[in-house]
Amino acid sequence: MGKKRKAYLETAQYQNYIAFQQYYQRLTELSMSMFEWVNLPETVDPRFLELTLFRNGSAVFFVDEGIGPLALPCAANGKLNVYNIPMLRRAYASNGYNNTLTYKNSVIIYNNYLHTNSLTDVEVFSRRLADLDRAIEVNANAQKTPILIECSEDQKLSMENLYKQYDGNSPVIFGVKGMDEKGSIKVMTTGAPYVADRLYTLKTQIWNEALTYLGISNVSFAKKERLVSDEVIRSQGGTIASRYSRLESRRQACKQINDMFGLNIECNYRQDYREADDEIMFTGQTGDGSADTLAIDLRTN
Repeated sequence: MGKKRKAYLETAQYQNYIAFQQYYQRLTELSMSMFEWVNLPETVDPRFLELTLFRNGSAVFFVDEGIGPLALPCAANGKLNVYNIPMLRRAYASNGYNNTLTYKNSVIIYNNYLHTNSLTDVEVFSRRLADLDRAIEVNANAQKTPILIECSEDQKLSMENLYKQYDGNSPVIFGVKGMDEKGSIKVMTTGAPYVADRLYTLKTQIWNEALTYLGISNVSFAKKERLVSDEVIRSQGGTIASRYSRLESRRQACKQINDMFGLNIECNYRQDYREADDEIMFTGQTGDGSADTLAIDLRTN
């Protein structure tokens, strides 16, 4: 690895970028894996279909004479019908494949009722989470090295090398004798307050907000010793509601595809791990104040 490349990997700009990419990839993968497609033809890739819906907000299902059923990205062509659905649509692929279709031989699958993608929302959440992650890292590091070093330009390189030893937890740091005979080196503490714990709490809340958007069960408030049953149910309301738009858009497309091509395709929300757990989900509180276990069905089927 070259020196310039190594130096770039240590910059704040690169660290910001990889922090964003980490959350973007995690949330993208979660978004793509939420739905289970049943009875899809072998020529239709469900992973690519979900990736297309995630990025573009729509895909088109049709039957190619040579390949068979396909689900590909599409571009609207021509006029819209009374419900603002394109009457002409063009299917395309990265290898140069193109096919002009109509509403009579293809069905557009939409990502949600707004006909928009999920990429924009995931980017917003990823940026917020990455910013907080970096702020936590900087604040925590400030507790380890809360100092500013003032020196002459001639001494700057020597100070940088000494600081790298200090920052790298070196047990012994060697300096040149008489390096500060003129008293030109000054060290000042920054006195940075420790707020990493509060930033982490905020990050957790935003992460739970992102999960709620994706329809994934989460407890979006601080855990109490006991949770009243109504509190648990209400806390999952946003999660369940977030599933409806994307799920129903896919199911509407399934019905249209099945009617047009004589297939039996289904789309379901994947089973939530909380749904699959027959043991204790939460500790609830009954009307008489006694504690009891509480299980809540979060399925939309």
